[in-house]
Amino acid sequence: MTLFSPAISDRRTELQGAAQDPTPLPMKVAIIGAGRGGTALLDALHQIGTIGVVGIVDINPSAPGLRRAQELTVPIYDRVSNLLKNQQPSLVMDVTGDPTMESVLQKEVPPGTNIVNGQTSRLLWLLIQHETGLQAELLHAEKLAGIGSFAAGIAHDINNPLQLILGLAENLTEETDLDAVHLQARDIIEAVKRTTAICRDLTSYSRRTSLQQEGLISVNAKLDEALKIARYAVALQDIEIRKRYQPDMIAKGNPDQLLHVFVNLITNAVQAMEHQGILTLETTAVDEGTQIRVSDTGSGIAPELLNRIFDPFFTTKPPGKGTGLGLYNIKNVIHHMHGTITVESQVGRGSTFTLTFPGETSQSEGGSS
Repeated sequence: MTLFSPAISDRRTELQGAAQDPTPLPMKVAIIGAGRGGTALLDALHQIGTIGVVGIVDINPSAPGLRRAQELTVPIYDRVSNLLKNQQPSLVMDVTGDPTMESVLQKEVPPGTNIVNGQTSRLLWLLIQHETGLQAELLHAEKLAGIGSFAAGIAHDINNPLQLILGLAENLTEETDLDAVHLQARDIIEAVKRTTAICRDLTSYSRRTSLQQEGLISVNAKLDEALKIARYAVALQDIEIRKRYQPDMIAKGNPDQLLHVFVNLITNAVQAMEHQGILTLETTAVDEGTQIRVSDTGSGIAPELLNRIFDPFFTTKPPGKGTGLGLYNIKNVIHHMHGTITVESQVGRGSTFTLTFPGETSQSEGGSS
């Protein structure tokens, strides 16, 4: 029996004028059993872009894995035969722990479909879980490393309301007009609220991402939120920002991870323009789903570097200015969302990163036969 490794492999393609990160066709996996093990396996497999969970089955309608499957829009079945007939998976994973299930699967599973069960299934789950944990830690570490570049912007944005509070407080020590006291007190309250909002935004951004947090994301709102965060890392005063949003653009995934993707792309774009130029954020509906384009008028990327920019630890920035993990993590997040990322660039004219996410499909429900 063959064990399939979930480790992410970095494939390089020959590109001329554009870099593209092709996503392989997903492996079609069916999960038998929606108990504790099936739920954990579903969460782990769902994080891997090259694996498509085509269905989960359990005779218990209140099994926790079925509720999780609904959240992830994974088809639910109440009979093994229905799942296998409708979805024709390439791999069946039995986590029921039922010794009689093996003989059932041997009869039901069509030729050419592999079966993983027992301790082998548990081993594969542990390996996937370990790999998923490593990717989450890597993303969080890179996010925290980037927080250091926010220091100057944070200091500036917090210093302004603090100076206002200080000046108003000094005035209040000598103010005798009650109306003036009330007016200045309201100004102090507003200044404190602005400072609190800054702390809240940064605390939310830097928190550890929960794998359970997936759902539908308003792409336009998330881009606007990323602009708020990115201004702490890079100066946007001399940048012309053009927004070309189509309404109601939706993607399915982890909102914190997608925010990190957008912050990275916007920050990179502004840095490439050396803080002066045009940043264009565009969202459109396409046949495949939702497309996001982040464009700059910066220095561009040399053709010989285009097929390396998604490699781990590769960076064109000077020492101390980048971890080399930004685009690598972006690629992984997009793959987890079953999307694609491409880049077009011309030296001296700028770059455009294009993200495409699949459209929402309705969950198919298996019936009894």
